[in-house]
Amino acid sequence: MTPTSALAASQTQGINGVALAVFVFFFLAVTVMGFLAARWRKAEESANLDEWGLGGRSFGTWVTWFLLGGDLYTAYTFVAVPAAIYAAGAAGFFAVPYTILVYPLIFTFLPRLWSVSHKHGYVTTSDFVRGRFGSKGLSLAVALTGILATMPYIALQLVGIQAVLDVMGIGGGEHTNWFVKDLPLLIAFAVLAAYTYSSGLRAPALIAFVKDGLIYLVIAVAIIYIPIKLGGFDAIFDSAGKALAQPGAVPGKPRGELVSGPNAQWAYATLALGSALALFMYPHSITATLSSRSRNVIRRNTTILPLYSLMLGLLALLGFMAIKAGTDIQGNPQLAIPQLFEDMFPSWFSGVAFAAIGIGALVPAAIMSIAAANLFTRNVYKDFLKPGATPEQEHKVAKLVSLLVKVGALVFVLTMDKTVAINFQLLGGIWILQTMPSLVGGLFTRWFHRWALLAGWAVGMLYGTLAAYGVASPTQKHFGGSSAEIPGIGEIGYIGLTAFVLNVVVTVVLTFALKAAKAPEGIDETSPADYTADAGDEGVAVELPPATEKAPAGH
Repeated sequence: MTPTSALAASQTQGINGVALAVFVFFFLAVTVMGFLAARWRKAEESANLDEWGLGGRSFGTWVTWFLLGGDLYTAYTFVAVPAAIYAAGAAGFFAVPYTILVYPLIFTFLPRLWSVSHKHGYVTTSDFVRGRFGSKGLSLAVALTGILATMPYIALQLVGIQAVLDVMGIGGGEHTNWFVKDLPLLIAFAVLAAYTYSSGLRAPALIAFVKDGLIYLVIAVAIIYIPIKLGGFDAIFDSAGKALAQPGAVPGKPRGELVSGPNAQWAYATLALGSALALFMYPHSITATLSSRSRNVIRRNTTILPLYSLMLGLLALLGFMAIKAGTDIQGNPQLAIPQLFEDMFPSWFSGVAFAAIGIGALVPAAIMSIAAANLFTRNVYKDFLKPGATPEQEHKVAKLVSLLVKVGALVFVLTMDKTVAINFQLLGGIWILQTMPSLVGGLFTRWFHRWALLAGWAVGMLYGTLAAYGVASPTQKHFGGSSAEIPGIGEIGYIGLTAFVLNVVVTVVLTFALKAAKAPEGIDETSPADYTADAGDEGVAVELPPATEKAPAGH
């Protein structure tokens, strides 16, 4: 059956019953796991942010590995990376080198962040920034940036679920009543919200085992089974090369390239490097990191997480397979992989693949909402609204905020065009990169002045936002991409990296000026030994800020 006839058949026959049954089975299984996770390794004193928001800081190497993998390799990764390759070719492969670059980088600073956070009871990056530089203003800037960058990221996980539901025929066509059309997504959202509220970080940690197992299974089958059906990789690359050479949306230019040409190399390299620097600045990445029980767990994870990069490289090839298969995307490249699975696999295995994508959305969406809730609770509510909040009050506020964050993401998806959500996620990467000087710089030196860091952050945010606003695409006038001309060089490069360089320059220059003027510096509550401390080290105990009660022993 051709892709066009398959699509027509699905529209005529309606829902793919077998695929839907398999999808529902796995969805119900992880739902049960999500609620049962509340009892997994439950502490006697569970009504605090350490337990709900960081899983009691108790996860070992494998749990942390699956949690970080579930955190970083999302449903949107499963959908968007091959979709980018389907639409533009080699440019979409930037995700592979950036996930290789990121692990040596995080090996240098994540163990230090874990140690100082364990020592002082820090739950968020903003907690560390406040303690290191003695600045609630800088801490607030980092917190608000994290929340702002996370919101569209959560929304895109829901976009991934919606793409799967569309291909399975659930909810009807574009002219169906909006409530009927979006009801399956609303149900999935409600279930996600319920078990996240109940179980906190333990829910996505437990579900991540199922999610990653399904994704590895689907990719292993797809990378062998689909090329056999399409005539082998020679035929796939030949077909992709010819298709990408055809005229694209921009007059006078091809749709894409099978291999990046010289003109695209600056954009490719800066996007890969900038994305690598930004990845572990996201709050959800840090939340998963701080949930581990020792610094050695973090170090071991940085050595085995590259296995996910291998998976990502294989996943990216599905974009070329979708071109060869002539997959009908109905004008939406995000449907390329779900529709490819629908066309190529037997119905029962399509259901397994759709479940992998759907569960691949639930895990990171849960972690992201928890991370955003941690930031708001610690660095907005506690620092500015109620400094004397007890651990129980923090716990209640974080659970409520996690619901509100998911509601906001759901409204975002249901009311705005999907391309807007994608562009805001690209903007989120530009924004979150501007927190790196405060976080990573603070882990290695106290030299930077808090006011200089705040000014550098503001310059980077302003430049990045305005530069992205000025990028047009064939379909929209503003926020049409994340690359623009680099000032002074004339090459096209990643806006986030250019903004980061401006951020660092402003920070360094103003630090010299402020130190020369003897501007007052904040009090550093950390000591050099805090950055190498491990769980169980003599003298290591969680010390929370003065207004907070001491956390339970063993944290």
